[in-house]
Amino acid sequence: MATSIKIDDELKSRVQHLAGLKQRSAHWIMREAITQYVNREEARENLKQEALASWAEYQETGRHLTGSEVRGWLTKWGTEAETELPECHK
Repeated sequence: MATSIKIDDELKSRVQHLAGLKQRSAHWIMREAITQYVNREEARENLKQEALASWAEYQETGRHLTGSEVRGWLTKWGTEAETELPECHK
């Protein structure tokens, strides 16, 4: 699917300059920028949806871990004292 975008002359010049430095086409630079932006925004949206789902579950059940419980668990990662994730509680 071919799509065109309009960019101002300054941005076009910057893209062309960067393309020259990277020995890539301006098309490749723009496609890469759009891909990275879409990937980043999809990840942010997924994180937001997970957070909203977690908040809804907490409001429904009240089950949680405290910050100090999580920090204590994380400090043991990769050590002989590593344990499973602690049980959530009310």
